[in-house]
This record gives sequence, structure tokens and C-alpha cells, in this order.
Amino acid sequence: MATAQRTERRVADLARVSGVSVDTIRFYQKRGLLPPPRREGRVAWYGPEHEERLARIRELQARGLSLALIRRLLDGELDAADAPLAAAVADETKDELLSLGELARRTGVPEEHLEAVAREGLLVPQQRDGVSGYAASDAQLMTAGMRLLEVGLPLPELLALARRQNEMTRAIAEEAVAMFDAHVRAPLRDAPISDAERAERLVEAFRTLLPNVTTLVAQHFRRVLLQVAREHLEAVGDDAEIAAAASEPEWGA
Repeated sequence: MATAQRTERRVADLARVSGVSVDTIRFYQKRGLLPPPRREGRVAWYGPEHEERLARIRELQARGLSLALIRRLLDGELDAADAPLAAAVADETKDELLSLGELARRTGVPEEHLEAVAREGLLVPQQRDGVSGYAASDAQLMTAGMRLLEVGLPLPELLALARRQNEMTRAIAEEAVAMFDAHVRAPLRDAPISDAERAERLVEAFRTLLPNVTTLVAQHFRRVLLQVAREHLEAVGDDAEIAAAASEPEWGA
């Protein structure tokens, strides 16, 4: 037992050598990220495996992975090659977190409007290391929404339309992710290649697909929107409205 005690530490000592707080260690234990310590009466002893695990958690967090993903990786529920892919996905969503009040001040959008958008599930807070906030990139979306209100579109109808768009977009996104998993990730998992090569090819595929899929979806929606607008004007617009619209470069885009 004497040998074991020389390599084991109490929680305060583990926090000191690992560079994390005692509260963080206990939080990780509750989340299943750290195995329970060895107990000797009322004293908890942490071994080298806890120190190594904390170092690994900090490394994965620095790469942008969520605690839920880190737990699955550490528990072997995900392949080692999935870690770089998860980091690439996290890198695309990495952003400054703002409170609702800070988002309101940055955008000029009244906080009550932001609260209404959040209630509809269209403005979703993010959780990072126990801290909740809204992505700074949401500011651009909220500013665009405010401009729609300024031209006279009513907030309730805009929220209803945005909610429907969000539901349909999420359904399409889930199908797209399932396709990636079935036709890219699964074949690579079964391929007779190293984890390093598998990870490299997964990340390369993701970084190729994301911008191209985004462009396809955005351009297709824009084209359909313009087509519907043109058809509507042709059906109900007067000659002056149709002539004014036709003179705009966007009309023929």
C-alpha cells in the first residue's frame, strides 16, 4: 500500500499538478469523464490514470470538442479517427459566446425580440465548459432579421416562417449527415488503412463537402425565391412594378 500512496494524490494535489480546479475535477466525475477515485475511509486517492485522463481531456477541449464527445472518445465508443473529424466540425462552429443582453447591444435588436426568437427555438444557446451563451455569429442573423422588420414584415409571421424553415432545414441536414456517415465514414472505417490515414481522409471529405453543400443549398433557395417572386409579380403586379423589377440585376440572376 505504501507504494500505491507514493503514486496517488488527494484531489487538491491532483488539481494543482493538472492545472484544473477541484470543482472541475468533481464536475468531470459527475459527467463520467473521470473514473471514481480509490477510497480509503473518507479519503479519496487519485492515481496516474486520473492525471493522464485530465491531460487528455484538456487536449481534446483545446481542439474544440464538447465534453459529451470527449466522454465517448475516452470510453472507446468512437474510433480514434473520429477525433480529428470532430475537431474539424468544432472548428467550424467555434465562436465567441455572448449573453442575450450582449447580443442585443451588439446588434441593436431589442432584447425582447431576441427572447421571442429564443422561445421559438430559432436562437439556441450553446454550452461550453458549463458556460451558456449565444454565438457571436448570431449577431449577423439577428441584424438581417431586424432589417426584414424595418421594411414592414410582421414579427409573428416572420417567426412562424423561420420556424418552418428551421424544421425543414434540420430534417435535410440530418439526411445529409446520415449520407456522409453511410457513404464516407462507414467505408473508411472498414478500409484496411491506418487510423491516421482514415482521420485525414475523413477530415478532407468533410472540408470538401461542407462549403459545397452550403453553396448548393444557398444558391438553390435563392434561385427558387427569385422564381416565385417573378411568378407572383407576373400574376398580380401592374406594368410599373414588373418593369421596375425587371430592371434589377437580381431579377435575371
